[in-house]
Amino acid sequence: MRLSRTLIAALGLCAAAPALAADNPLSVHVLNIQSGQPSPGVEVQLEKRTESGWESLATGVTAESGRISALYPGDQAFTPGIYRVTFETGEWFAEHDTQTFFPEIPVPFEVTDTSQHYHIPLLLSPYGYSTYRGS
Repeated sequence: MRLSRTLIAALGLCAAAPALAADNPLSVHVLNIQSGQPSPGVEVQLEKRTESGWESLATGVTAESGRISALYPGDQAFTPGIYRVTFETGEWFAEHDTQTFFPEIPVPFEVTDTSQHYHIPLLLSPYGYSTYRGS
């Protein structure tokens, strides 16, 4: 009985985590296409373009799943504009004793509808990458 209650509580917490992240308008995901595995430990920076240049908004690190499910700062309004996420891939590859051609991968994108969720996956290998707007 005690084990059942513990499992039910754990499942409830697991189910609540995506609900908390669902309120955040921006997520990222890094997959290593060389190994076919997620890329945990990649630092990701979020910036917004302003009249005077790029303003830093947040920094996060991908989890074991290769994801950051809530990258946008929760205490700031999500407004239309040009944003950029930069994946610090050089540091990640160095930690895995792998050379790479790309020390960082900046991905600019435009937010026009703030009611939508923006998901940016990065498919990564040492000498190539691809990205797209996910869901």
